Amino acid sequence: MAVETKAAQAAEDKELLISGSEAVAEALTLADIDVVTAYPIRPYDTVMQAIAKKISGGQLQAEYIVAEGEHSQFEIVKHASMVNARVFCGSSGVGWAYAMECLVVTPSLRVPMVALVGNRALDDPGAFGVEHNDALFVRDLGWMLCWIDTSQEALDTTLIAYRVAEDRRVFLPLAISADGAFLTHSQAITMVPPKEKVDRFLPRYDRGDLQLHPDNPITVAPQVNEDWVIEIRRQTNEAMKRATTVIEEAYTDFRRVFGRGPENPWFEEYMTEDADVILIGMGTISLPLKVAIREMRAKGKKVGLVRLRWFRPFPTDRLVAALSKAHAIGVIDRDYSFGSPFGSGVVANEVRAAMYNAATRPPLVSFTGGLGGREVTLEDVHKVTEMCFAAAASGKSDVQTHWLGVRE
Repeated sequence: MAVETKAAQAAEDKELLISGSEAVAEALTLADIDVVTAYPIRPYDTVMQAIAKKISGGQLQAEYIVAEGEHSQFEIVKHASMVNARVFCGSSGVGWAYAMECLVVTPSLRVPMVALVGNRALDDPGAFGVEHNDALFVRDLGWMLCWIDTSQEALDTTLIAYRVAEDRRVFLPLAISADGAFLTHSQAITMVPPKEKVDRFLPRYDRGDLQLHPDNPITVAPQVNEDWVIEIRRQTNEAMKRATTVIEEAYTDFRRVFGRGPENPWFEEYMTEDADVILIGMGTISLPLKVAIREMRAKGKKVGLVRLRWFRPFPTDRLVAALSKAHAIGVIDRDYSFGSPFGSGVVANEVRAAMYNAATRPPLVSFTGGLGGREVTLEDVHKVTEMCFAAAASGKSDVQTHWLGVRE
């Protein structure tokens, strides 16, 4: 198929002022999902409300099943996927945790469900604000994980998620993480493509010989114990490895069909070409980081940003190449990992591990901030950057993890 001009492609899109949650619902409608389950918990519940409006308004024909809890809603879509239904589900915070038994078994059953995690702090104490620990629960279990930071990226990534998860080389579940309130509820201009484009990009879901059907009796969730568990784990690991290629193919095809999308699917680089200090974060924390970086650039300070999109599979080689040119690295985690090496958050320790075998390892300073929905301020970012410049000057990593904006 010939590459369409960007002008022609853009002319076909609708321009809507919608939230991140509504953008996901637009994508689910375009993807023509078959089964969606629902159980309300803030801030994820805005997605299920938006989908319900699509179904009641006749824009989407799908089974909308209200479960009695998060555990049941994930069980329902898991089994619906086994019989060849394209499914969607999601939750937030402790709701995601309540479904953990279902989330654990989904990868090994090779169920390519797509879920949205409206990132929220875990209770207690009660909090509706954003933290990333809820989605990170499943980082070691075979779930693919990505973070988004705009409503446009929410729509586009949802379409890409189905393309990747349902590829027979992968067949793994994928969780899209959207910062609660900052993205789930905030509206922005979003380009919504026509159904014809989506149909060219996203084929129908087909389980093939893995479909549970009376004419194809197969075993689901067998009790295999020591006889086959390690082989199944290795198969899941191989699928996660293959996902890297599939993700890159999907983004390339997305750019061809829709005329937009990043050249680098794995992370966004902002003013990193000549940066002495590179800051790293995930999700909507990129907004204050970018504003502060522009301010510092105006004063001659060479600072850049790497915003991770994909956390599983982790883009080790690409990230090492991007970070090795810096004189110091600052990682701002919107999560925590109590008792971890250096008391750092998950992202900081993941970056340390990725850099371990690198020929050049710039000093790394780790920070924890924005927990419970608290703002990461411009003052915080300036403080982070000054500490990173000090590490660059000394040539040594700071072994302490610094907590931002904490009252004494």
